[in-house]
Amino acid sequence: MSIARIIEGRNAADIITCDVEMTVRQAVNLLAGRRIGAMPVMEQGQVAGVFSERDVIYRLDSNGPGILETRVGDVMTAPAVTVSSDSSIDEALSMMTKRRIRHLPVVDQGRMIGIVSIGDLVKYRIDAIESEAAAMRDYIRTA
Repeated sequence: MSIARIIEGRNAADIITCDVEMTVRQAVNLLAGRRIGAMPVMEQGQVAGVFSERDVIYRLDSNGPGILETRVGDVMTAPAVTVSSDSSIDEALSMMTKRRIRHLPVVDQGRMIGIVSIGDLVKYRIDAIESEAAAMRDYIRTA
């Protein structure tokens, strides 16, 4: 199954993003206000990186509270690790596990069309496994 299946029905315009020039303080306010853990960072319409709670915590620890007035572009995780809509769910899960990341922008032909979290992928896998188990139980019951 592909990533396209997970993001179908989602509107790309609803993705919360920030710009590389935004301050870390503004981006933190956006994360907190939307109750999200990460967001793509855009530069001239392209995904330049991903800004996450982890970026803030690591930089606060190493640089102190002055980091809040720094540009997001200076603290984001870059380059962004992305997937395409035709990537498989297993490929995306493997990539997330190996790179220890929880969010992947979905990019097709240079344009961001969605974002998936590890929670999205795990939920999809669990639903598929439960569906398969139910089908097997029905098959056994009728055999």
